[in-house]
Amino acid sequence: MSWTIHQTITIHQIRVDNVSNSSVLQVGSAGSIRSLSQLYNTGGFTGPAPQLGEDNPLSFVPLPNPT
Repeated sequence: MSWTIHQTITIHQIRVDNVSNSSVLQVGSAGSIRSLSQLYNTGGFTGPAPQLGEDNPLSFVPLPNPT
């Protein structure tokens, strides 16, 4: 079976609230979507990162909450 698809897609604005390691965002048609997951330890870390606590010395930039 053979499909021929003609489409025009116009996106003026797109909002993605959450992205995870296994997220797929598809716009339009696709013949096939193959999953791919790769992990890299480019820093040569040997253990997990420490948990953030109340006395966190990092400064975070607050993001606006759209209403």
